[in-house]
Amino acid sequence: MAPGFADLALDAQRTFRRLMDSMAKPGRVTDLDVLVSPPVLGFEAAGAIALALLDFETPVWFPDDADGRRLANWVRFHCGCPVTTDPAAAAFALAGPHNVPQIDHFNAGDAKYPERSTTLLIVCPALVGGAAIDMTGPGIAEPLSIAPAGLSAAFWGAVAQDRARFQLGVDLVLTCGTQIIGLPRSTRISPSSAKGE
Repeated sequence: MAPGFADLALDAQRTFRRLMDSMAKPGRVTDLDVLVSPPVLGFEAAGAIALALLDFETPVWFPDDADGRRLANWVRFHCGCPVTTDPAAAAFALAGPHNVPQIDHFNAGDAKYPERSTTLLIVCPALVGGAAIDMTGPGIAEPLSIAPAGLSAAFWGAVAQDRARFQLGVDLVLTCGTQIIGLPRSTRISPSSAKGE
């Protein structure tokens, strides 16, 4: 089994702080600056976030493919978290850009507990070079654009529909290598900017 954090306490704290900073400043690229070796190449940041946040009370969803099963075994070994096949039951979900189920299949929270929505970690081929997406919302002083690779116009259209339900909706973290972009459900995107790839 591939190892987790080299220093469990310090690496988990560093990862948590940088994730919270990323969610407070949507659209900015943040480097987690922590080394982990998940069994699937490219899932370094997503794996670090999983190691920092998941425990035996945190159900997680993975794609039902070979990479998803390897990741599920690794995360379950290090965190003891239950793995669910139902996206709506997941507190967290890890996936690549080509095997993410429909956004509305995940838990959007409810009026009483909006914070119980799913946090979706999506591993992208790169955090630049894709279709430009304009964003506004809390933590964004002026309109900001991102261009992560691998995500289609249809995906961003579904995200825009999801955000129209605020305070409900899923939280997104886009990752590549050790870098992340936080997109909390309070962040609005402009569907007209999603040109597709």
